[in-house]
Amino acid sequence: MAGFTSPDQYRAAAGYRRNGAQPQRIGHPQLAGPIVAYETYSLSDPALLEMMRGTGGRTGFAGVAVNERLALRNSTLNRALTLQCGSMGMLPLHLRRRNGRDTEKATDHPLFNVLHRKPNDYQTASRFKSYMQLCALLDGAAYALKIKSRGAVRQLVPLARGSIKPLLSDTFDLTFRYNRPSGGTTILQADDVFHFSTPLTLDGLNGISILDVAADTLGMAVRAQQAAARLLTKGTMARGALETDVSLGAEAIGNLKDSLREDYAGVGATDDWLILEEGLKAKLFASTARDSQLVELMKREAEEVARFTGVPRPLLMFDETSWGSGIEQLSLFFITYCLMPWFVIWEEAVWMWLLTPAEQQTYYAKFNEGALLRGSLKDQADFLKAALGPNNGYLTQNEARETMDRNPVDGGDDLPRPGTTAAAIMQEEKTDAA
Repeated sequence: MAGFTSPDQYRAAAGYRRNGAQPQRIGHPQLAGPIVAYETYSLSDPALLEMMRGTGGRTGFAGVAVNERLALRNSTLNRALTLQCGSMGMLPLHLRRRNGRDTEKATDHPLFNVLHRKPNDYQTASRFKSYMQLCALLDGAAYALKIKSRGAVRQLVPLARGSIKPLLSDTFDLTFRYNRPSGGTTILQADDVFHFSTPLTLDGLNGISILDVAADTLGMAVRAQQAAARLLTKGTMARGALETDVSLGAEAIGNLKDSLREDYAGVGATDDWLILEEGLKAKLFASTARDSQLVELMKREAEEVARFTGVPRPLLMFDETSWGSGIEQLSLFFITYCLMPWFVIWEEAVWMWLLTPAEQQTYYAKFNEGALLRGSLKDQADFLKAALGPNNGYLTQNEARETMDRNPVDGGDDLPRPGTTAAAIMQEEKTDAA
């Protein structure tokens, strides 16, 4: 199938119809259009089989069908996915050009704006990157259609989740079977699709979804939540009991209840002592071993979910962990062991699927993770002071100013010479110019 050279060609292939001068979309949840109260499946869609089985998701040992909506109700997983997707969406992704020994931002290339500012007509760059990252985590892979014009990629339109499947022929040619929302299927060529997948794969082609590997853990977490809900709705919630050897009349019992409500209820009665009459003795209910095991199970399942995501525990708001002075080390841990593999995956995918063979010799994509490593102002000042040092400095004055979102200055593009201050160099240049 030939590559799409305009949004109109994609609209025609994907199920748009024209009414006058304005295109109208039929039942596609990703783009602007009417809201429908039903979901359609093709006969080859795996989701149809799950729906007919009545599972609607991955079923683990706990017997719970775990789909993405149920999984996102898990606070640990929700927090981890929010951190990963939000961070990938927040960090700038720049197209850069090699110019001899130097590199520079390729702001004049059409792909620069697609990656950094506007990937398509309805998403910002951060929205696009966050959504694609979430698709990769939940489904194992993310796919976007390339809209081309005059040989360059002008837009990237995310394809609906579950609508596309990669196919590898006997001659190792990669194509994609796309299930159109309006019905029917079509084959997209490798040059039509921007895609990437998770680091783990069993066949070298399809990535492994976090929902697949964590189905048992998420199912157990759901069971633990259901047990807690039953305890709250059907279990005994009394704090304790008052017992006596004598018989109390209805009036005495009523007066005792009123006294407890008026004098010993609410935040104002915290740590007050009860004054008991008629030989009453207080008996505090202790939590049972079963209740304690339920709490331990919920904590254990939260930690298991955290391990699947790779996000450090303090960033997942585990209250028994301390932030302290190690916040910079936590950020470094998060970037190195959780985000860095995804940086490489994104950068390689851009190089592989969005650049021509000729452009691949000169251009490359690069995430700027410095936004997550800036630290405090004091730390930044110490770093820049060392980077601008007169003897071993490796940043120019304008490069340092750029990290602080400052405008460049005249004469700030050269590295300081050893043993010479920047002010002396500027004065020397003025003298030479005169």
